[in-house]
Amino acid sequence: MATPLNLMLATIGAVAVAAVSTSAAAKPDHGDACFLSRDWQDWSAPGDGDFLLLRVGLHDIYRVGLAPGTHVHKDIDRFLVNIVRGSDWICSPLDLDLTLSDHQGFREPLIAHSLRKLTPEEVATIPRKDLP
Repeated sequence: MATPLNLMLATIGAVAVAAVSTSAAAKPDHGDACFLSRDWQDWSAPGDGDFLLLRVGLHDIYRVGLAPGTHVHKDIDRFLVNIVRGSDWICSPLDLDLTLSDHQGFREPLIAHSLRKLTPEEVATIPRKDLP
C-alpha cells in the first residue's frame, strides 16, 4: 500500500534522476575541446599577440587564435573579459565574446577565429614566462 511518505520519496527520486539526465546532456559532445567558462583561470598573450593562451583548471592550456593584426599584449593594468551568452560551455571560438579592457575605460574587442586544447607536448615547448 502506498503511503504519502512513499509517494513523496518516489517523486523526489524521479526528479533527481531527471536532473542528472538533463545535466549530463547539457555538455556538448566536442571531446576534450570544451571547458566551462568558470574553469578559466588565467591568460597570456606571448609573442606577436595574434593569439592568446588560456589556463583552464590546473593543467589545461587552450590556444585562441585571434584576427590577424590584433597584436595583443598583456600588461598589469589590462584584463581580459569574456561575456557568456547562453551556455557556460566554451567549445568553439563562437562561444568567446572577448574584450581587452583597462582601468581607464579603454575597451578593445577581440575576434577569436580558432580554439584548441594544446597537448602536453605542446605545452612543454612554451617558455615558462609565456604560460598563463
